[in-house]
Amino acid sequence: MDGRPVGRARAAIDATLPQPGERRLARAAAKARRNRRQLAISAVSTVLVLGLLVTVVVTSEGWPTVRETFFNPTDFKDSFPAVLRGFWLDVKLFVIVEIAVLILGLVVALARISRTPALFPVRLLSAIFVDVLRGVPTILVVYLIGFGVPALMLSGLPTDPVVLGGIALTLAYSAYVGEVYRAGIESVHPSQRAAALAVGLTEGQATRHVVLPQAVRSVAPPLLNDFISLQKDTALVNVIGAIDAFNQSKIVASNHFNLSSVTTVAFLFVLITIPQARFVDRLIERDQRRTRGG
Repeated sequence: MDGRPVGRARAAIDATLPQPGERRLARAAAKARRNRRQLAISAVSTVLVLGLLVTVVVTSEGWPTVRETFFNPTDFKDSFPAVLRGFWLDVKLFVIVEIAVLILGLVVALARISRTPALFPVRLLSAIFVDVLRGVPTILVVYLIGFGVPALMLSGLPTDPVVLGGIALTLAYSAYVGEVYRAGIESVHPSQRAAALAVGLTEGQATRHVVLPQAVRSVAPPLLNDFISLQKDTALVNVIGAIDAFNQSKIVASNHFNLSSVTTVAFLFVLITIPQARFVDRLIERDQRRTRGG
């Protein structure tokens, strides 16, 4: 039987079907249309929800009073330079405390995972340190350090409220960060350490060059979340007399009988914390893509 008519018929049928490249383009176009439709729906729903919330607020009976008290543009403009000067203290305090927390938190984590019998007292003290500092509210830690240390009247101890506030924040957040470090270290598979020891590294070298890099990479997002919280908690030093942004805003508010300066502080904190939060989201998304790809 001559197969040429069958072959020509099959070729004619194939010619009417979309080719692989055409199917790929069609799928991409369909996906683009779906994305545009979803984006439009998201935009419309967002506008409706936000518009409803704004309408409820601005049409409420007490909105004129709230607007005058918290969002007065004249007071906002007048208080901004003074509040900004105090805010730079918060920023400098955050940077210094963050570095100290990274170091002290790692020391606490390494002490907690140590299994050397001679270091049992250190391990016990680190466990007590973590339990106590995580159990006491941060504002109470600031109070206890800020007022308790000067009350000792010992020579050589700091009395500056900014320094004492920084010490209190360092101790409080080192307990949290130490546990984050410990979780990251214990998440590294034991075979990694065993492989490092098998090639001739010591215990210390294996921890430093093999375990810690993997642990820090895995806990980077929660660490950054802790530091976003630390950035906001620097405002707690105002309770022991440090003239930071919040304390400066209270001074301005008491002079002008208006709380728009407090709104200024909130605006400055939001201005620096939102980019950090989005950066954390990007890190988490990248880690999830890497995990799915693996």
